[in-house]
Amino acid sequence: MAAAPVLRGRRHERDRLDQALRHVRGGGSAVLVLRGEAGVGKSTLLRYAEGQATRCRIARLTGVESELELPFAALHQLCAPMLASAGVLPAPQRHALNVTFGHAAGSAPDRLVLGLAVLSLLAEAASERPLVCLIDDAQWLDVATGQVLGFVARRLLGESVLLLFAVREPAPDTLLTGLPSLAVEGLDDSDARALVTAANPGRLDSRVLDRIVSETRGNPLALLELSRSGRAELLGGFALPAAGADALRDRYERRVRALPEPTRRLLLLASADPTGDATLLWRAAQGLGLGPHVAAPAEEAQLVEIGRSVRFRHPLMRSAAYAAGAAEERRAVHRALADALESESDRQRRVWHLAAAADGPDDRLAAELADAAQGAESRGGVAAGAALLRRSAELTVDPGLQIERTLAAARAGLDAGDFALALALLARAEALPVDDLQGARIELIRGLTDRAARSGREAPAALLRAARRLQPLDGRLARHTFLDAWGAALVAGRLAHPGSDLAAVSAAACEAPPAPGAATAADHLLDGLAVLITGGTTAARPMLGEAVTEFLDGEVPTDLWLHCGVLVANAALSLWDYDRWEAANARHVELARAGGALAPLANALNVRRVIALWRGDVEHARELGMEESAVKEATGTRRASYGDLFLLAYQGHAEQALPLLTEAAAEATARGEGLGLYFTDRATALLHLGLGHYAEAAAAAGRAATGDLGPFTAQALPDLVEAAVRGGATATAETALVRLAARTEGSDQEWALGLQARSQALLSDGEQADRSYAEAVDRLGRTRLRFELARTRLVYGEWLRRQRRRTDARGQLKQAFEEFTAMGADGFAERARHELLATGEKVRKRTAGTVVELTPQEEHIARLAKDGRTNPEIGAELYLSARTVEWHLRKVFAKLGITSRRELRSALADQG
Repeated sequence: MAAAPVLRGRRHERDRLDQALRHVRGGGSAVLVLRGEAGVGKSTLLRYAEGQATRCRIARLTGVESELELPFAALHQLCAPMLASAGVLPAPQRHALNVTFGHAAGSAPDRLVLGLAVLSLLAEAASERPLVCLIDDAQWLDVATGQVLGFVARRLLGESVLLLFAVREPAPDTLLTGLPSLAVEGLDDSDARALVTAANPGRLDSRVLDRIVSETRGNPLALLELSRSGRAELLGGFALPAAGADALRDRYERRVRALPEPTRRLLLLASADPTGDATLLWRAAQGLGLGPHVAAPAEEAQLVEIGRSVRFRHPLMRSAAYAAGAAEERRAVHRALADALESESDRQRRVWHLAAAADGPDDRLAAELADAAQGAESRGGVAAGAALLRRSAELTVDPGLQIERTLAAARAGLDAGDFALALALLARAEALPVDDLQGARIELIRGLTDRAARSGREAPAALLRAARRLQPLDGRLARHTFLDAWGAALVAGRLAHPGSDLAAVSAAACEAPPAPGAATAADHLLDGLAVLITGGTTAARPMLGEAVTEFLDGEVPTDLWLHCGVLVANAALSLWDYDRWEAANARHVELARAGGALAPLANALNVRRVIALWRGDVEHARELGMEESAVKEATGTRRASYGDLFLLAYQGHAEQALPLLTEAAAEATARGEGLGLYFTDRATALLHLGLGHYAEAAAAAGRAATGDLGPFTAQALPDLVEAAVRGGATATAETALVRLAARTEGSDQEWALGLQARSQALLSDGEQADRSYAEAVDRLGRTRLRFELARTRLVYGEWLRRQRRRTDARGQLKQAFEEFTAMGADGFAERARHELLATGEKVRKRTAGTVVELTPQEEHIARLAKDGRTNPEIGAELYLSARTVEWHLRKVFAKLGITSRRELRSALADQG
């Protein structure tokens, strides 16, 4: 155990660290991110925490810039000492670790399973004594490691694990966002003066001392380095050496250059290997003719420590050691490291070092890098694949192949979420002699990048241009690009630029010639969606039906399913075909989960939750929400969760819901996401309908029904009819009914015919209204759409009461009230209760039972445990460690007053 360094000041920082350590020793877990400029003392605070962590296990990780693009390199550095205990993990988690670290063959593991595996591994490592993980220079963690550690940090709870990160600012906005953080700033003036005075035994001129403290802003490393490097000048008051990170790095470089040449080369070698593996260092040093004795001058100068591992005194020293080497010297040490990496699991790192050693184009090495990129992507390292392909392109001699590899690297960068890299590589490709097809592909990747990274309103235009440009060059790719453009225009909605909205994209797709060869499922899907907008539902129905059937019953490639799954579900929704809407989405979720395709999975789960809510299964919608949140966190997806919006509407609490809906609308507008505005308006309309605020409901439903967003516009029309009728705007309701009739004409689906009948009933009187209401109840009663059936019973019961048919009204209203109550649709339930009271029925206001004392997470875990699921099984489903599940169950037992799982069934049954 390292001794805690003597710190001047830092009372607040020490208190925070001591508090975290106490919490971990008490059985909890904690996370803290130290943020500050270079040299401000973050690493010293980590060493302080290490010194205070008595009776704890210590794990260390230092991010290194040169490994920023190698996937999971830093994660392996952290986990390697713990892998001996991986055998106790569930098989899927153990396999994920082995594949990720190159110890087993297999396809890329699901990143959520990998995150859970690391969480479980840390929990297992902390089973005997608390685990303290010290992660320095976290700004240099590779993207994959950063995502996994962020996932783990957000799920720590009862594992006795402390994660301490040190991040040099400025750092990327996405790095470890939302985690508890502490800004580390310079020492105050008195502590800064005391530090400089202690480092300079002679008498310092007070004016010089004041200037040192002022110019360094109390940065401890700058204060100490100024003291060491300019002592004579300082004591005499003659000069003040420059301060700041750049000046410090320059000063370190001068100290490195002053070392004997063999020692300097050893430091260069150590700085080029970010793993800190002393065995590898000495193996590579032997190849350069360097023995252990050459390390002494560097160790005496306190630049580096070499024992079982290699540790530079400060990250800036590592940078300085590398910068001090000439280009040929750097290439030589990279060649030595490549020669010393003998294991097959180190193949990717070996090729990377060979690439760093190259001094010009090399087709053989370029091919090897391209092969390594494939291997990296197969293990989930898309970012590494992009980096390897980029370097491969740089070393490629043939111009055509260089362009292809650059475009492949750009696409990999896009898939990895590195949009700046993707755009930079596209610019590099454009500077090369591209042919027409390559130029069109550049425009395609740029459009996809715009859709993912910038603004929803820009992407449709870029993708439409790419599709038109591809038409004479590659008809099949052109049609796929039209599908991308259609999807982008749907998301942009009313915010799309003129000429690239859904109508314009659909018209262009209709005019496009068919691709060579037999028409595919994707062709039929594009044709159906385009005609849906240009020609209406009746004209599009045969094409949409054929496309959905082909996707569900045919042999459609998985990658096409993942690419088009949301659009297939939208096609089924356009047909009002609930069963195939649900089936298409279920297939999309299943394939995305199985393949670890997180971006498609986030979109598919978004749809899945809406389906669950329409089915009245609020509990399942909440469960899916936990998974959706985890997936969005892993991918950095920012798009609103439509399920969350509808849950707000269901719950009917305006004071809570309206600010959140307003915020969601503002965020959607900023992203250029008109579809997000649609869902916000639709949820707002449902909220106000439940509360009986009909004017507000009509305004929101009117906005949702404006324009043509295909199936979504149609879904908003029944809401507009109801709100307008109840608000006295009969003309508006009649117009909406005509539009709805055009969307349901020729349909044989009970969903469509039921909503049409309900909307007709709202605008009818007498026997016609009675027949239409009864028809709507009958038709919707044959579907799984519990929410729509309950809404229909509600408006039917309201009409019956106004007709003074109180007994009939009570039957419909009581069933509606019970359904809404069971679903948790509190606003609509309260509306039904008031109507029941008006019929003379006595109805108790819904009261909160004991179950509301459980958080949604606790209730979910309790119900899974009640069904016989083990802690590891529950953890795998909810992306929690088994120890966190145990921690939650202890709280559940205490709240419910029980002592064993056997009592859960009766205890939960008592909750209702």
